[in-house]
Amino acid sequence: MATQSPFFGKRDRDTDSLTSRPAPLVGSGTNLSGTPVNPSSLTAQAGLAPVATAPAKEGGSKLTVGPNIKLKGVEITDCDTLVVEGLVEATMDSRLMQIAEQGEFKGSAEIDIAEIRGVFDGNLTVREKLVIHSTGKVTGKIRYGKIVIEEGGQLSGEISFGAKAS
Repeated sequence: MATQSPFFGKRDRDTDSLTSRPAPLVGSGTNLSGTPVNPSSLTAQAGLAPVATAPAKEGGSKLTVGPNIKLKGVEITDCDTLVVEGLVEATMDSRLMQIAEQGEFKGSAEIDIAEIRGVFDGNLTVREKLVIHSTGKVTGKIRYGKIVIEEGGQLSGEISFGAKAS
């Protein structure tokens, strides 16, 4: 004679514990006891440095090409932020480009702000600020408005100031 498993029986709607629980306080700015919590104090207590992020437009579009991903032969348009962790071979016009240490971009780009930790090879026009970190390598025809190169960062090719000129 088979017995019925207690896990597959009908629930008693009056004693359903899932519907009688209060909503969790996660993300409401308080801890479980109801005390207000400052998120920056939590990162300090955990020994973590706060993460600095570039200011992003509300509702702005973002494309992330993850590690081990290859995106070739495309034109990227209407993208506010491009994050490259893999390989991108493209032409693009964007507001912000971030190339991670393992990332590589080959092609042509017109950007407001570029942060390079990996490799860029091609035509790069940065209208506002180009930042090359210590692990970054930029080669090709480069035009920029402002430039910051950390010790160890590499820049080579045809380099000119004044990105707004054609």
